[in-house]
Amino acid sequence: MHAGSVDSLSIPAILLAGGRATRLGGGDKCLRPLGGQPILTRVIDRLRPQVGAFILNANGDPVRFAAFGLPVVPDDLPDYPGPLAGILAGLDWVAAHHRGSPFALSVSTDCPFLPADLARRLGAALAAEDADIALAESGGRVHPVIGLWRVALRADLRRALTQEGIRKVERFCDRHRTIRVNFAAQAGDPFFNVNTQADLAEAERLLAMT
Repeated sequence: MHAGSVDSLSIPAILLAGGRATRLGGGDKCLRPLGGQPILTRVIDRLRPQVGAFILNANGDPVRFAAFGLPVVPDDLPDYPGPLAGILAGLDWVAAHHRGSPFALSVSTDCPFLPADLARRLGAALAAEDADIALAESGGRVHPVIGLWRVALRADLRRALTQEGIRKVERFCDRHRTIRVNFAAQAGDPFFNVNTQADLAEAERLLAMT
């Protein structure tokens, strides 16, 4: 049992930017402009009042993210095994550099409209249910890369990735005490993500309405 409360303001956030953006023609989705700013800037601005630190998970030359002034942590597993590898890299970094934090928040960097209470609500639900992982959901759909994780899961996560070939986030979550926290859509889905040029155009429309 892991009873106790979660101080969301001390939680580091793992910004997952390790994808290859094939549906947007390659490159870094999070560096695409939205309303005159990189999507990544908008993600950071949404989270800055909610968390205590940022870690950017990205592969390749980190210099392209230098303007953000964040630690850039690549996957340490080969062949781009997916977001679980990015979460593992982030958890390992938190364990080494934020030893006082037993939790880390993971978010996708293509979601520019994240809820202003994301970390707080995930932390409260995880503590109330004594869970290991709290995942966000909206509109009846879970968002498996947007969640709060116990840093202590990292040993089992590495084993799942390297020895068991597990790639799907939800498959890994199924082996631990995982809860889902619903965030109601109001003006739009707070977890709207940009995968295509059409999504980017829709994000511009949604931004103009705020």
